[in-house]
Amino acid sequence: MKNKEQKIRIGGQALIEGVMMRKKNTIAMAVRLPDGNIDKEKFNINFLEKIKWYSKIPIFRGVVEMIVSFIIGYKCLLKSAQKAGIEEEEEKKEKNNKKDNVIISVFSFLGAILGVFATIVLFMYLPSFFVKQLSNIIPFNNFFKVSLEGLIKIFIFVFYLFIISNLKDIKRTFQYHGAEHKTIACFEKGEKLTVENVKKCTRFHPRCGTNFIFIVLFISIFIFSFLTWNSLLVRLILKFSTLPLVTGLSYEVIRLAGKENNIIGKIMVAPGLCLQRLTTKEPDEKQIEVAIASVEEVLKEKSENKIDDI
Repeated sequence: MKNKEQKIRIGGQALIEGVMMRKKNTIAMAVRLPDGNIDKEKFNINFLEKIKWYSKIPIFRGVVEMIVSFIIGYKCLLKSAQKAGIEEEEEKKEKNNKKDNVIISVFSFLGAILGVFATIVLFMYLPSFFVKQLSNIIPFNNFFKVSLEGLIKIFIFVFYLFIISNLKDIKRTFQYHGAEHKTIACFEKGEKLTVENVKKCTRFHPRCGTNFIFIVLFISIFIFSFLTWNSLLVRLILKFSTLPLVTGLSYEVIRLAGKENNIIGKIMVAPGLCLQRLTTKEPDEKQIEVAIASVEEVLKEKSENKIDDI
């Protein structure tokens, strides 16, 4: 018989040598330290309590959740890197040389800018540019243009996942991603959180971020079909302006998919579940232990720490 905790919805994210879990406005992270021990921390997202009305507004709540999840995920990722000892040497160098600290900050900022620029070029400009040039040679109707543009974006996304999934460090993070999914699946089945029970569970989950990104790509095909092709610059600007709508609709689909026995939701997340074969890997027992520790921590009573303390 399933226990009452099974009704609690938990989400998570893979970290550097760790896993973050979230239950409503509470998050917990567990990280495997260099000495082999598991470090656990728990925080409350207090500011969401002040605007909890947003969760009742469809589409808008998806935009808010995306922003909040990005902020939380980024902060936890940085903190996990520090705990795992990856940034220890860099921190020592920074303390010894303030000038180096400034240089590192500048290059980090430039790296972030280049990352955003590369994403815009690869997923927003390049597919439109290619289709536009091709349509000048072979006339296409609007539906075919948008479909081809969408297929190119999906191809780039899948190819990108295939490349990074074979990198050593990324593959290890994807193993923690698998541990996160399997532990959540075990919890949702109402079974006791043990390594053996978790190992038997699936590493594919319908509420995964991989599913969300794929659904965003899919829904964008429909939304962007209403945008002009006369000017690539105008089309790019309009794409940016409609991103909140695309994000919000994608969030609603993910919520729908999270409900049991919903055929539409299952169909929508099926491609994303296939892609999780790239973004999740089978974890080892030590990685599962970390994921279990994170779930157990998030289920405890609320912490005094705030999200700003991360």
